[in-house]
Amino acid sequence: MTLSPHDARDVAGSGPPGPRQPERSSVAVVPVRRVEAAGASATQPGGEDLGGEDRVVVEEPLEVRLGTRSLFITMRTPGADLDLVRGLLFTEGLVARAEDIGALQHCADVPAEARGNVVVVSLNPGAALVEEHAVRVGLITSACGVCGKATLEASGRGAPVVRAGPMLSRELLLSLPARLSDGQQLFASTGGLHAAALFAADGRRLALAEDVGRHNAVDKVVGEALRFRRVPLHDTLLLVSGRTGFEIIHKARRAGIPVVASVSAPSSLAIDMARDAGQTLIGFLRDGGFNIYCGAGRFGP
Repeated sequence: MTLSPHDARDVAGSGPPGPRQPERSSVAVVPVRRVEAAGASATQPGGEDLGGEDRVVVEEPLEVRLGTRSLFITMRTPGADLDLVRGLLFTEGLVARAEDIGALQHCADVPAEARGNVVVVSLNPGAALVEEHAVRVGLITSACGVCGKATLEASGRGAPVVRAGPMLSRELLLSLPARLSDGQQLFASTGGLHAAALFAADGRRLALAEDVGRHNAVDKVVGEALRFRRVPLHDTLLLVSGRTGFEIIHKARRAGIPVVASVSAPSSLAIDMARDAGQTLIGFLRDGGFNIYCGAGRFGP
């Protein structure tokens, strides 16, 4: 069977269709300070994180509206947005049947910075939103437009100030992936889990958790720290086994963690949020090197 593009009809009651929405990029080019196996590259004068460029996956908020009512915001990499919304509405049970979903289109009546990041949905006659499921996924009642900057500002509300935290050395950072791996007992037997670990400034492993969800693993180690009344975690470093997305940086910021590292890649919004919070964000911590995406002031010789 060959799938054909969905006919993005006009949303009922919203007026004539607006102009075709420009495609938002799924990849961003960001400055990066590369630390190779032989040592750190030179930092250019006047710039903290210069020394090279890297291509990172874009992570941006997508607001979903039912008419003029804002339902929820989900983070995603731009592309196939209408399919994403259609699938999410059905799999999360926000509609009773797939046939309940009517037209979908990107909203044109939004600020320029949010263009392509708002999708308007209509339901077919006789269909209704399943309210209890909408509440479960985080129903948002305001109907304002959304953009990356607004999401950063909203996410930062109530988060503690991230303090200076520990100074980092190349040797300390390069030792951490092995210390993470040593504690991944379930992964060793199944190969199907993510891991997150908290480390002290001297490299001691303070907590480690495994889970099928990378966000759950972070929640577990933060929860353990809460149990022992260690939060805020101003003197620690968080290492995760998968990519670093916006939500992981948000959780780390809420816990006061100043340094987040990963053996994989960060997203564009994760970099923006870490920079906004004054955090150090490190990616591709493996094979004797790593990238510093922001916060290189905590990195020593």
